[in-house]
Amino acid sequence: MALDPLVIDGRNLQPPEPLELTLAALDTLQPGQELLLLLHCEPHPLYSILRRNGYRYVAEFKANGDNEIRISKA
Repeated sequence: MALDPLVIDGRNLQPPEPLELTLAALDTLQPGQELLLLLHCEPHPLYSILRRNGYRYVAEFKANGDNEIRISKA
């Protein structure tokens, strides 16, 4: 049974709050669960942190300007 993703909607938050919330949520991810982060930007500092700490991610910009980033443990 697939676990529901954790969702962080950072579209209306000011930096660094989306980054801080994301890093805190990563510690709570269960095996097979993903975190869905919604932003209006490309969070390059977050990508570096994820790569260094063994997470994988897929980012997809939607037509409405949202960036959906799906993060999971590698």
